[in-house]
Amino acid sequence: MTTTLTPRRSRPPAQPDSLRAKRLPGYAAPALAVLALLVAAGIVYGVDLGGPVLVVVLGALLYLTGLFVAANAVEGRRSARNRFWSALIHSALVLAVLPLASVVWTLVSKGTARLDGDFFGSSMNNIGARDANGGAYHAIVGTLEQVGIATAITVPLGVLCAIYIVEYGRGRFAFTIRFFVDVMTGIPSIVTGLFVLAFWVLIVSPWFNDGQPGFSGFAAALALSVLMLPTVVRSTEEMLRLVPAPLREGAYALGVPKWKTILRVVLPTALPGIVTGIMLSIARAAGETAPVLLVAGGGAAINFNPFENNQSSLALFVYQQAGEASKYSPARAWTAALTLVVLVLVLTVAAKLLARRNRLGR
Repeated sequence: MTTTLTPRRSRPPAQPDSLRAKRLPGYAAPALAVLALLVAAGIVYGVDLGGPVLVVVLGALLYLTGLFVAANAVEGRRSARNRFWSALIHSALVLAVLPLASVVWTLVSKGTARLDGDFFGSSMNNIGARDANGGAYHAIVGTLEQVGIATAITVPLGVLCAIYIVEYGRGRFAFTIRFFVDVMTGIPSIVTGLFVLAFWVLIVSPWFNDGQPGFSGFAAALALSVLMLPTVVRSTEEMLRLVPAPLREGAYALGVPKWKTILRVVLPTALPGIVTGIMLSIARAAGETAPVLLVAGGGAAINFNPFENNQSSLALFVYQQAGEASKYSPARAWTAALTLVVLVLVLTVAAKLLARRNRLGR
């Protein structure tokens, strides 16, 4: 008697739990965010606690709490923690971008009032409190000359100092240089202005000015260079340390001298980061007011010579116009602030494009 064996039916493969687990619908997070903002607005404005900033902060807290509770009830505690931390990171990003967006919006909305030819083609010379005209041409010239001279002084010194620290520096001397660079990073701008005032304006400049101390744009450039130097050194040092060691070793193995390896291999590799550090230092120098006020003196007339007489800058112009008792001064101050930001932005973009082009060319 023969029996036929029927094959056993294999069970379908079990689906992963993640495909069968309950998940919040896609509209849940945006709906919770809108609801949290509405509740926060009702609380803040109902009790009169503050303004829109407090509404956003309180709404973010309510949103995070509500998202965690909803995800914990539907998806489980593990998924709820994941959603909570992801939402916290995104909320922190939004809260960090909001002040920047507010500053940009304020500059653009208020700084366009005097975007005309008179503002960019005239100075404040012979302009009274009741005059609606007057511009920042003299301040723009002063900013370009002072920052340009400071950059020409600082960039070679800072880059060479960083190259020495990374490639050649050993022992106490290199440690001492790093220590003083770190100390210089935290020096207030008013201190650098006082230093240049005491050294250059009161001691050195009388030798070239018939015994009389002389304010000048060059003195302001010296003060700005002191502020820029630690930023250039530290940023360049960090970028040089990020260059992989095998690049240097490969050049040495081919018999390339060390100085040529640094010039042709290390610096081009670190160039984008070095340019970023230089532009950060330029942006800081362009926005300084105290050193220019102390050693350049400011002025209402146009002065193309940075080595003689008083000279203004955009940052100093904003400071002066913001404190003047004239209904036309705030518009000049806002437009000058917008001009300064756009000028730094244009220089940064141009430097980035130039560094990228040089790197691709190599």
